[in-house]
Amino acid sequence: MEKEKEMSFEELYNESLKETKLEKTVTGKIISITNQGEIFVDIHYKADGIISKKEYSDDETKNPKDEFKVGDTITADVLKQNDGLGNVLLSYKRVKQRKETDELENKIKNNEIFEEEVKEVNDKGIIVEVLNKRVFIPLSLSGVPRGENASKLQAQNVKFRITEYDAKTNRIIGSIKAILDEEKKAKQEEFWNNVEVGKKYEGTVASISSYGAFIDLDGIVQGLLHISEISWDRNAKVNEILEQGQKIQVTIKDVDKENRRIKLSYGEKGQNPWNSVDERYHINDIVKVKVVKIMPFGAFVELETGIEGLVHISQIAERKLAKPEEELKLGQHVNAKIIDLDKESQRIELSIKELEGTSNEYKEEM
Repeated sequence: MEKEKEMSFEELYNESLKETKLEKTVTGKIISITNQGEIFVDIHYKADGIISKKEYSDDETKNPKDEFKVGDTITADVLKQNDGLGNVLLSYKRVKQRKETDELENKIKNNEIFEEEVKEVNDKGIIVEVLNKRVFIPLSLSGVPRGENASKLQAQNVKFRITEYDAKTNRIIGSIKAILDEEKKAKQEEFWNNVEVGKKYEGTVASISSYGAFIDLDGIVQGLLHISEISWDRNAKVNEILEQGQKIQVTIKDVDKENRRIKLSYGEKGQNPWNSVDERYHINDIVKVKVVKIMPFGAFVELETGIEGLVHISQIAERKLAKPEEELKLGQHVNAKIIDLDKESQRIELSIKELEGTSNEYKEEM
């Protein structure tokens, strides 16, 4: 009877030593972690599993003791069922890499936003890491304006989306610009939902043209400040009043939300000189004026900045003229008599010929 028991025990022992094929991936409890970074795992097999430091992580500075302790459960891939010494060789990093790849692919599929620290900046772009994978962001997608140095992003946290991903080649392309564009679009929507006539903004002169200036509002929308809103002087040059990059206070004059157009006014233009024109000028006054525009029917003359009047061709000289240029030229200063003044319609008519032969007659040399 005793012999039968002993044989049964021996049979059980021999059975336990039989070669049993392990699964490709196993889970077990950590028995110990050595100072060299090796992890011993009880995988419910005749031999323990060993995870070398090399198979724990590609990062040699990482210590498994910072992540695991004895008694923790760990999952690893079986690399070799018998290393020649009866040990089962395992790889933890392969399992982790698969999990990270699955997590990354899910995040990309869901179009998630990533935020990571810039690890490297070079002349082609910047490098960040996501779940231990390198992501390249070209300079054109970095959000850095052309001509500026991208090195300012070094060690900075940046938000981006992954726009290209190839698992086979491990090619991953990111875009910071995509996020900046989305944020700008959201701010634009907020702006257009809240903008209204009369609202004041501090704007920045973005560009200047012959007919006015485009003003940047909140860095997201541009409005037109027409030359007529900058100065009462119709002959004024915008670049003599404003300069690119200048900060100015503007007011919304008109809004076209459907076509997303804005017209602006400028407080520093000053008061309309026509409002008090009748206090300074009267019919029969003799004034010195400057010829600012010549037309077939006469010449427009400037009495002061913002105040112009017309000298009809019939009022230029006693003799009959074929064209105003026979007597006048641009920039010329002459004396003229006010013969009509209409404040409401902002119209002044003058005569030069009525001064001919008088002590008030005056013309600059042509």
